[in-house]
Amino acid sequence: VQLQASGGGLVQAGESLRLSCATSGISFRNYAIGWFRQASGKERKFVATIGWSGGSTVYSDSVKGRFTCSRHNSENTAFLQMNTLKIEDTAVYFCAAVRARWGKRAPNEYDYWGQGTLVTVSS
Repeated sequence: VQLQASGGGLVQAGESLRLSCATSGISFRNYAIGWFRQASGKERKFVATIGWSGGSTVYSDSVKGRFTCSRHNSENTAFLQMNTLKIEDTAVYFCAAVRARWGKRAPNEYDYWGQGTLVTVSS
């Protein structure tokens, strides 16, 4: 099983990035996908999740209205569109998969994790 998060980079505040989570080795359409982030020296925190059909998304209060989850089940890939980025969004972003219809907020409920992609937002 592999989850490959990509799309991170260095941007200025107010700009956008789109993260991708490419998966292999799982029946992607049977897994909800979660996005988490971990700032330097901080614990990993929930960002967003999308259900296996793509019809249900949940966001943390800190990103609601700015970030959007989506997925292409035919391509085994999930996405996190991040708009109006803020300096406090700087972190390593991880995608994770759980065999469930709905996503979860707790990291320990996920079955598989990607390696993370760094997002740095400068002023």
